[in-house]
Amino acid sequence: MPAGRDPADAPLADREGSWEVVGTRDLHRDDWIVALREDVVRRPGHDDTHRRLVVEHPGAVVVLAVDDTDPDAPRVCVLRQYRHAGPGWYVELPAGLRDADGEDPLLTAQRELREEAELAAEHWQPLATLKPSVGISAEVQLIYLARGLSHADRGDFELHGEEAEMDVFWVGLDELLDAALDGRVGTSPLVTAVLAYDALRRRGRL
Repeated sequence: MPAGRDPADAPLADREGSWEVVGTRDLHRDDWIVALREDVVRRPGHDDTHRRLVVEHPGAVVVLAVDDTDPDAPRVCVLRQYRHAGPGWYVELPAGLRDADGEDPLLTAQRELREEAELAAEHWQPLATLKPSVGISAEVQLIYLARGLSHADRGDFELHGEEAEMDVFWVGLDELLDAALDGRVGTSPLVTAVLAYDALRRRGRL
């Protein structure tokens, strides 16, 4: 940004870029796609350096699958799944890692919806982009809205681990919105998705 320019006058948008990295080392890396590294960075125009931890993450897709057959009472497909880091059982949306190199994220979202919820959708649109923890990771979560839903068998795909124990059920969108606003559900993609959907609905953009 030019000297003397008020940041409030800059375009309202995130800016990409990096401080100089003067050293880096892996703290943990194995055959999984998520890794932990330590970077040493230098503040621009200064000699002091700072140690920063970075979780490498390929990003994820998240699907807000809405049954709006009754436009006055739309329903959302949700999961309840055990998360060990929580720890606990959390209400979530169908989602998955972008761990297939070069795959269009929309195709990833369509596959995850079929595998986790046994659903297909006729209409897809981007709903939101979420960067949940930029202080420690460059993970990007792409949230899609899926409508025009129908049953889709998951075929020979088998659920494993926590996914094998998850519950899949439907909940009214307004009920889910109330739960998010009350703090009864709090996973960031779910809260972002229902708030974004509600905002677009209120503005007549759906």
